[in-house]
Amino acid sequence: MTATHDVFNQAAPRVDVNEYLTDLPLVEAVEAYGASWATDELTEAGALVGRADFQRDAELANTITPKLHTHDRWGHRVDEIEFHPAYHRIIGDAIAHGAHTSCWDDPREGAHVARAAMFMQFGQVEPGHACPVSMTHAVVPSLRVDQTLADQWIPRTLSRNYDPSLADPSKSSAIFGMAMTEKQGGSDIRANTTRAVDNGDGTYRITGHKWFCSAPQSDAFLVLAKAEPGVTCFVVPRTLPDGSRNTFNIQRLKDKLGNKSNASSEIEFSDTVGWRLGDEGSGVRTIIEMVNQTRLDCALGSAAGMRQSVAEAAWHVRHRSAFGATLIDQPAMTAVIADLQVEAEAAMWTAMRLASAYDDDSEQSQAFRRLATAVGKYWVCKRGPNHAYEALECLGGNGYTEAFPLARRFREQPVMAVWEGSGNVIALDVLRAMVRDPLSVEALDAEFELALGQHHAYDLHVENTRKLVAQAAADPLNAPAIARRLTESLAIALQGSIVIRQAPSFVADAFVAGRIAEPGQMYGVLDSKLDLAGIAGRA
Repeated sequence: MTATHDVFNQAAPRVDVNEYLTDLPLVEAVEAYGASWATDELTEAGALVGRADFQRDAELANTITPKLHTHDRWGHRVDEIEFHPAYHRIIGDAIAHGAHTSCWDDPREGAHVARAAMFMQFGQVEPGHACPVSMTHAVVPSLRVDQTLADQWIPRTLSRNYDPSLADPSKSSAIFGMAMTEKQGGSDIRANTTRAVDNGDGTYRITGHKWFCSAPQSDAFLVLAKAEPGVTCFVVPRTLPDGSRNTFNIQRLKDKLGNKSNASSEIEFSDTVGWRLGDEGSGVRTIIEMVNQTRLDCALGSAAGMRQSVAEAAWHVRHRSAFGATLIDQPAMTAVIADLQVEAEAAMWTAMRLASAYDDDSEQSQAFRRLATAVGKYWVCKRGPNHAYEALECLGGNGYTEAFPLARRFREQPVMAVWEGSGNVIALDVLRAMVRDPLSVEALDAEFELALGQHHAYDLHVENTRKLVAQAAADPLNAPAIARRLTESLAIALQGSIVIRQAPSFVADAFVAGRIAEPGQMYGVLDSKLDLAGIAGRA
C-alpha cells in the first residue's frame, strides 16, 4: 500500500442503523393510522434490515441472480429456479415477520397499516423478493371466492414458515405467483389465447403461453385462461395432490433492467391442471381485488425505494465535506435533500393512507380505495425513478457504481410504474372507475375537502381538479386525451390533503410550495424561506 492511498473524507457504510426508528415519518404514520400496537415488531424488523449482513445478502441476491434449470442431469423436465441462499434468507425473514399476510391472519384496527410498514422495511433494502411476498398477500381476497380452494390454500399463505421446496404437495406453507399477460395482449387480457377445457371432475386442462409469469418458483399461481364463456381464473399448483409435477414449462427467465433478484419468466402450459376460481367468464372480476392489493404494494414499494434513496443520500452528505464545509450544511445541498425528503414523505403518507383504507370496510372507505388506489399508484410510482436519480447524484461518482445501493435502486424504481398497469392503463382505469362508480369520485373529493382553507394554492388546485373531473364527465368520448393530466391532478390533490393534515406543518408548507404553488421539474428548488434544515433533518 502506498503512502498516497490514505482513505479520508468518505462516509462510513450506512449499516447497523434501525431502519424503522430512524424513519420518523413512517413512525408517525403508523401512529396516525392506528397501528402503534405493532411498534415492537416493526422496531425488531428495522434493526434486522439495517444490519450489515442483511444488506450484504441484498447485494448477493442481486448480483448472483436466479438461474433456470429446465432439466435434471438425466434429462427429466424439472423447471426449477436456483437462487443464491441470500435470497432465501431475505424472503424467509420477510415472511417470518408477516410482511406477506399478517393483516389477514390477525385482522384488527391498523392491521393493513402494520403490514404495509413491515412490507416497506424489507422492500426498502431488497425489493426483488417483495414480488412473491406481495402476490401471496394479494391472492387472499381472490381465493375467498371459492370456499373449498380458500380452505385448501389460505391457511398455507398465512404461515410464517418459508419452505422453497416443491416436492411435498401437502407442506404447511405456500407462496403464490400469477400468470396473466401474454405476448400479443399485454394489459389487454381479453386478447389472451390460452385455453381451458373442463375435465368434468372439477379440474381443467390449460394450454397456452404466458409472456410474463412472476416468481415461477412459487407453489401455486392464479392464471387467466379462456373457457367457453370467456376469460376465467384458475388456481394452478406446481405440484399436484399425488406428488407429481404439474406441466409448467419455464421457457426462459427475463433479462430485466432491474429487479434482478426476482425471477420473471415466460412459461408454457400444455394440458396443465388447474382448478377454477370463480365463475367461468368472470376471471377479471375474480382477480380485481388482487390487482387492487398489488397496486397498493406498488405504491408502498416505490415509497420504500424513495426512503432508501433519500436516506443514503442524506447519510453521504452528512459525512462528506467539500469546499470547506460538510455537504449537508451547504445551502444548495440542504435544499436538494429537503426536496427529496418532501417527495419521499408525500409518497409514504399517501401509501399508508391507502393502506389504512383497507382496514375500513365502510361504504365510504371502499369507494375511496377503489379510485384512490389507482390514482396513488400512478403518481407515486411515476415519481420514483427521477427521485432515485437525484439521490444517486448526491453521492457523485460513488452513486454511479454498483458498490453502492443507489445504482440498483435507480434500475429498480421503473418496474413499479409498469407492474399492474403502466401509465396509460392506470389513467384509463381511473376514468372507468369514475364513470362506473360515481361514489368513488365523491369519496375522493371528500378527502380533498378535509384540507381546504389552510393553503390558498392547494384550494386553487382542488378547484382546478374539480373542473377537470367535470370536463371528463361532460365529454367522455374525448376524456382519454386528458386521462393522464386528470390522474396527476387528482394524485397531487390527494397527496396534498394527506400531507397537510398529517405531516408537520413545515413539511406541508414545503409540499404546497414545491409541488402545487410553483411545481419544479428538478429537485433543490424549494424556497430558502422554508425550514429546509428541519425537513432535511428528517431524512
